[in-house]
Amino acid sequence: MLYKRTILTKILSNGMKAEFAVVKEEGAFQAALIVNGRFVSGPSLPRPLEPPKDDITHWMGNKPGVGLTEEEAEKIIREVALENSVIEHRKNNIYD
Repeated sequence: MLYKRTILTKILSNGMKAEFAVVKEEGAFQAALIVNGRFVSGPSLPRPLEPPKDDITHWMGNKPGVGLTEEEAEKIIREVALENSVIEHRKNNIYD
């Protein structure tokens, strides 16, 4: 996993620092959750929370899982999609 940049930082209710970063793995970008400096496994993009709880509509990570608002989730998804679109553009235009 190659770290590119942090997209979003949150302080959790337990005081721990959660960072959502763009990372590159196996030739594609994805989101990663890092809590207090340690990678937390889980989905590579925010997942919908069923049912939503108040303003928390998405989540990432497994033990701990971190809740996200719709705005935060959309920001993470958008930033990962942007990085992957750059890779795709470069692949498609390599012979231009």
